[in-house]
Amino acid sequence: MRELQLLHFSFFLSIYLAALLGNGLVITAIACDHRLHTPMYFFLLNLSLLDLGIISTTVPKSMANSLWDTRAISYSGCGARVFLLVFLLGGECSLLTVMAYDHYVAICRPLHYGTLMGRRTCVKMAAAAWASGFINALLQTANTFSIPLCQGNTVDQFFCEIPQILKLSCSGFYLRESGLLLISLCLVFGCFVFIVLSYLQIFTAVQRISSEQGRHKAFSMCLPHLAVVSLFVSTGLFAYVKPPFLSSPALDLVVAVLYSMVPTAVNPLIYSMRNKELKDALMKLIQQVLGQQQ
Repeated sequence: MRELQLLHFSFFLSIYLAALLGNGLVITAIACDHRLHTPMYFFLLNLSLLDLGIISTTVPKSMANSLWDTRAISYSGCGARVFLLVFLLGGECSLLTVMAYDHYVAICRPLHYGTLMGRRTCVKMAAAAWASGFINALLQTANTFSIPLCQGNTVDQFFCEIPQILKLSCSGFYLRESGLLLISLCLVFGCFVFIVLSYLQIFTAVQRISSEQGRHKAFSMCLPHLAVVSLFVSTGLFAYVKPPFLSSPALDLVVAVLYSMVPTAVNPLIYSMRNKELKDALMKLIQQVLGQQQ
């Protein structure tokens, strides 16, 4: 129905613009304010870049298809989107793990923070997060698109993703690719376990802080990251590990929107609400922009 296509376009456009605005403001504020040139905000800038990449990989093509009343995508275009999505999602998972380690060092080993989280070390950790996503995406994409398709060429999703492509493959090859997908899920689970263990030690250390102000500052640092991790892990795991009896085209669509679009639009809001330094930098940036326009 043409009305539903236009509604789909408008809905996706609003989320996309919100993600562009929110992440763009965070990136600009961190880059322009020298007070935010610290490891925590350096990793947050990388997170915003990944979020922009994730939503830009999936949404524009879907909006164009709705607007022009088409459902076609080229084989190479589908492969490129799978590679980019796996690359960026994997990089985000690794980066969230690095950010948990940064919080652990800041709270549990504050005297060694300058040594352990120097500029060169932070750059190497961020580069390793991006590289891990790239290698995983290269393996996943090469393996997925080497499988012959026996069930037609219609992907039942608004973007190309590995589980939907696997449904079109021959059964023997499906098992081979599922094994590689399971390895990726184990890596994600390993990141999640590392984050949980880090926060167990962080909360133990916070309980020893005598001042109320110190505890509040520690929680203000950690809660946004915890919220982002919870949103990322819960939606991603439900999308890829949900039981077969829960799978349906409508539910798969909703879950795909949740894990590929909602976190990227909500993450800047989560960080700016609880972080006074970032909030002040954003307000200063907005005032400067409005002042120039006047």
